[in-house]
Parts: sequence; C-alpha cells; structure tokens
Amino acid sequence: MKALFKQLTHSTAGFSSLALRVPVGIIFMAHGAQKLFGWFGGYGLEGTGQWMASIGIEPGILMAFLAGSAEFFGGLFILLGLLTRPSAVVLAFTMIVAIVSVHLSNGLFMSNNGYEFALALLAASVSLAFSGSGKVALDNAVMTKLS
Repeated sequence: MKALFKQLTHSTAGFSSLALRVPVGIIFMAHGAQKLFGWFGGYGLEGTGQWMASIGIEPGILMAFLAGSAEFFGGLFILLGLLTRPSAVVLAFTMIVAIVSVHLSNGLFMSNNGYEFALALLAASVSLAFSGSGKVALDNAVMTKLS
C-alpha cells in the first residue's frame, strides 16, 4: 500500500505545480459548487441534472452529481496537493466528456460556448497528472508520515 501511495504521489516538479494547482483547483471547485450546491450563480444538483437530461446525458441528476463531485472534490484535492495525480486524471476525463458532449459542436471560442476553456482545463489537468503535486503539497506530508 505504501509503495502504491508513493508511486501516485511522488513528484519532482518543484514549485511550478503549485502555480498551476492553485488557480485550477479554485476554478474546478467553483464549477463543482455551481453544480452541487447552486453557489456562484449555478443551478444546483436538480437544475443541472435537468439540463444534463435535456441534452441526453442520463440519468441527469446522477450525472450532475458525478460531474459536480469530480469538479468540487477533485479541485479541492488539487488545491491541497492531495492525491493530485488521480484527481487530475478524473478531472481530465470530466473535461473530455464536457468538450465532446457540450462544447465541441460550438467551435473553439468561449463566446459561442465553445471548448476553449474546457480545453485549457483539460491541458492543465493532464499536466498535473504527469507532474504531480510538486514540493508544496499535502502528498509530501502524508508520505513523510508513512515513512
């Protein structure tokens, strides 16, 4: 178990990952909070679920819960630097689904509800999946406790 945790959390990225983790974690948390809790002008679980069902993502409330949870808790974990790699992989998958199911047909630009922003978040998530959490992260504190 210790070896698996070390493999998932070890990072030689230095401080650069922190500069990426903080804004990306906050952005994902905010988007997840919109879906789950209706914060920041969001529609909450029921409203988001109805919208997802209307575009063919069924069952809508379950899918809204999964996407919102991935974004909120994945964003929180990335912000804290806790299980950064697995969280980033889940968020990358979430962004691929968002791009393909919602944004791709609208073209690139955000002004037309395109995939521009989701693509940037996908790229950041993939980068964190490869680099890990870096020097300033809870992953390091947990690994030190386990050693």
